[in-house]
Parts: sequence; structure tokens; C-alpha cells
Amino acid sequence: MIFQQKNTSGYFKDSYFAVQIIFMINQSPKTIILEIRAGAGGNEAALFAADLANMYSRFAAKQGWSAVILDESRSELGGYKEVFLEISGVGVYDKLKQESGVHRVQRVPATEKSGRVHTSTASVAVLPIRTEEKMTIKPQDLEITFTRSGGAGGQNVNKVETAVRITHKPTGLVVKCTSERSQQRNREKALALLAAKLESGQASQAQSQLADERRQQIGTQDRSEKIRTYNFLQDRITDHRVKKSFHDIERIMEGNLDKIVKSFQ
Repeated sequence: MIFQQKNTSGYFKDSYFAVQIIFMINQSPKTIILEIRAGAGGNEAALFAADLANMYSRFAAKQGWSAVILDESRSELGGYKEVFLEISGVGVYDKLKQESGVHRVQRVPATEKSGRVHTSTASVAVLPIRTEEKMTIKPQDLEITFTRSGGAGGQNVNKVETAVRITHKPTGLVVKCTSERSQQRNREKALALLAAKLESGQASQAQSQLADERRQQIGTQDRSEKIRTYNFLQDRITDHRVKKSFHDIERIMEGNLDKIVKSFQ
């Protein structure tokens, strides 16, 4: 991806005030944004969302792909209210596009004292970063702010404003990136995430159409809209679209998704 701005000397230079974002097209996108949100079930849903994020990260590592957390919102018990992963590699979209939808878990949570089985959900949306399309983002349409990153990373993280938050004023879309130590790298990744969201939403109606696309992928996150059920007591994962069950659930949650992926190919 190229971020360019023409200066007064007549040549182009790198800039976060991206006048044009240019994509080089592939039939199958090599980069996706994986968006995971806790659904019905409170803290247990957030813990399940974290389990899914870990599962996809481990699967990515086994495939030789890169996986980076662009932004996250933690629950009080350490789960994810929501998390955005950028995953890049050959075949990433082809292998993960079927993961979009509501994932339902049935298990006894670690916080459950009476041994009662809980049913919770988390939603997954797969947003491809496509290529060879030219998208114009006007500098005056962007509101860019910088804050200090939190968490591990030493003195640099605490003293330098490296975290980036970009608001696209015409649509109201907001993206954040805190994964890099460099402000410029966070800026570039935030712009890439913004471009992916705008593309998914068809530019001028990005916010409403992106919401429609998400709704088509994940519905309302209700338990009845599940695409897949993870039943820990029965050691079984059932995909309701292909009507197949897969056993050895702990191994699958460690990133061994090959059998499930192949069932869609």
C-alpha cells in the first residue's frame, strides 16, 4: 500500500495526510482485518472472544502468516470486549473468510461455582484489504490525534505519544492503532484499517453499508444465529452450515483449524 501526497516541489513524498490510497490488486486478498466482539453472555462471552483471538493467532503462526493486534478493549476479567487483528499471508482470505458469523460456546466458566453450563457468543467479521483500487481520502476529512500508549514497552511507550486515533469525519468511522512503538507505523496501520473499512462500506456510504455488511456476517449476535457451536463438555465443535462435527476441541482451540478449513474447500 502506498500513502502519497504531492508537495510544492512537484514530487511525491510519504505522508499520513494521504491524498490517495492505492491498492495493487490480487484476486485473493493477502491481508484481512479480523474483528472479534463479545456477544451474549457478559464476562464469559469476553473470555470466549479472547479464546477465539488466541485460536486464530496460533493458526496464523502455523500457516506462516503474521498476526498483529491493531486495537483491543479488555473486560474486567481479562477477556476481550472487542479486538481487531491484522493477519497477512498467502491464502489468508480464502482460508478464513468462512469464519464470519456468530460463534457459540457451551461450557462451565472458570468463574462458575455451582458447575452450571453457560451458553455465550462472540461474533467474527472478516474484512479483506483488497488491491488495485484507487480510493481518495481528503486530508481535511481526517481528524488525527495522538496519545500515549499503555501497557508493556518501557519508558518509550509511556513518554512518547505513539498511539494513533483517526476519525473520518464524513462517515464518523473511528480507527485506532497502538501496536507499534513508532507513531508513523501506527499512523500507517490506522490508515490501512480505515481504508479497509471504507472499502467494505463503499466509500460514500461507508458507515451504513459497513454496518449492513457486519449484520449480514454476524446478525445480532443472538445465540440462535450461530454458525458454529463449541461444546466443551462433549469435546465437540459443530459447524451448522456444513453440518459436520469435529472432536478434540482443546487441540482445535490451540490453532489446529485445518480440518474445519478444509471442510469448506
